[in-house]
Amino acid sequence: MFRTTARPGRRRAFAVGCLAALGIAAAAVPAAAASTAATGDRYTAEEIHTFLEDFYGEHGPGDFARKYGISPHLKEKVAANPEFDVLLCAQNVPASIDIGPVTTAQSAGVGWATVSTYWNGGSDKADFTAYVDLDATRPIQLLDVDCGSEG
Repeated sequence: MFRTTARPGRRRAFAVGCLAALGIAAAAVPAAAASTAATGDRYTAEEIHTFLEDFYGEHGPGDFARKYGISPHLKEKVAANPEFDVLLCAQNVPASIDIGPVTTAQSAGVGWATVSTYWNGGSDKADFTAYVDLDATRPIQLLDVDCGSEG
């Protein structure tokens, strides 16, 4: 199951808003509101990394992740490729999986990380890129997977 993370920025904004409504510390409201508005509605790189670790686990996504953790677009992509596991960019179950550092593009509303899968007892490695929606007003989901090209 996916972990949920506390969003202290939202609570901070609520507290600042309450104080402002009461007329207490009104001078601090503009600075606090600006910092919260910039990050409060987006998932962070840490939250995305945690999601991807939970989503992929040690050997690939489970049934719950496959049903609830992917976007409608990705569900269509999975359905269109029944002989290939689109979410793992493979046809088999890997020996293990690692998630690399997450990059976020706030203006594009997407974050991504390299997912490394290990095969044949860990002696072979394959990488692909997993993309996650940054919009924190919705449940976190895997948007797409780029298997890259071999060659």
